[in-house]
Amino acid sequence: MSGDARRIVLLVHPGAEMFGSDRMLLESAIALVESGSRVVVALPSRGLLDRELRAAGAEVVVIPMLVLRKVLLTPRGLPRLFRDMFRGLGAAWRLIGSLRPDVVYVSTIIIPQWPLVARLRGTRAVSHVHEAEASGNRLVNRILYSPHLASQQTLVNSRFSLETLRAALPALARRSHVVYNGVASPDEPAAPRRAIDGPLRVLYVGRLSPRKGPDLVIEAAAQLRAADQPVRLTLLGAVFEGYEWFERELRDQADSAGVEVDFAGFHPDIWPFLADADVLVVPSRVDEPFGNTAVEGVLALRPVIASDSSGLREAAGGYETTALVPAGDARAIAAALTDFRERWDRIVDAVDESRAEALRRHAPSEYRASIRSHLLGATDDAASA
Repeated sequence: MSGDARRIVLLVHPGAEMFGSDRMLLESAIALVESGSRVVVALPSRGLLDRELRAAGAEVVVIPMLVLRKVLLTPRGLPRLFRDMFRGLGAAWRLIGSLRPDVVYVSTIIIPQWPLVARLRGTRAVSHVHEAEASGNRLVNRILYSPHLASQQTLVNSRFSLETLRAALPALARRSHVVYNGVASPDEPAAPRRAIDGPLRVLYVGRLSPRKGPDLVIEAAAQLRAADQPVRLTLLGAVFEGYEWFERELRDQADSAGVEVDFAGFHPDIWPFLADADVLVVPSRVDEPFGNTAVEGVLALRPVIASDSSGLREAAGGYETTALVPAGDARAIAAALTDFRERWDRIVDAVDESRAEALRRHAPSEYRASIRSHLLGATDDAASA
């Protein structure tokens, strides 16, 4: 590539919401726009992410693509799986052929066709793995990871993700690099309350799903209420389509326990909710590749309780203002909430130091520099090959 030619980078992502991997896709796009590259992002639908990407200077195209969801792996879902597979294959082939990008950045493992199509088209691909379930079936993990052997390089978001990948597919792990998520925050987050007057304000942020454990927070709040410790809980998030039954169960659980719960729904801007909270709880029952939400809590000057497992241990560990508890243990969450309340003066005194450490570990500028290095380095290699 000549020095004055403008690079073209194609980013591919399986959704248009604004949860963890969506936010990282946006950060990656911003990094590449800042480099002067032409950045084109392929999505399967319009949404909040689409608008944010265009505001950041990226081009967005909406095309059919195969996105692996559990619903597709059922007898009822198989016709849609085959339809999406063939439509997605053709759309990917045409888009790469028309753009002729210098590199294709494949975000997440659930869009498996893209590394293969890029390879067939003679285009370098970099896969960014945001998923890791060490407790899952190793054969299933190997199947999910294997299409990304067609990529020339793989990025993972934690050491835990790398070790999960190594256990399932060592050949892919050998060409993988850890790039910790960059997590943005307000320049001057609201200070925590100096004293807990009235109910303890507890916040949950994330999908309303059994895997994420919001029911555990309701149960913990019920235990505090039974011990005459007032608590007010906010659940910030929504269900996947088809999981409306779980939200109904959560509402019934809160009503039965007499716990005050605000079902706030999904909001792309979480910072006002963190400003109004005293403590953030991240209670995932299952493995998490990382834990953006936990880092956001620390950056917001709020103490955080997180499950002591998987990538959450890397995200929330090592801070004076965080507590790691056994996954799936509502009693441990309740005990940690009580402990924070009893040590509130010391917690408040330590939140600034915790924020400074989180900024050092997860500055968006560091993440963007890493993405530019891996992606644009790849294009330079391709040009000189």
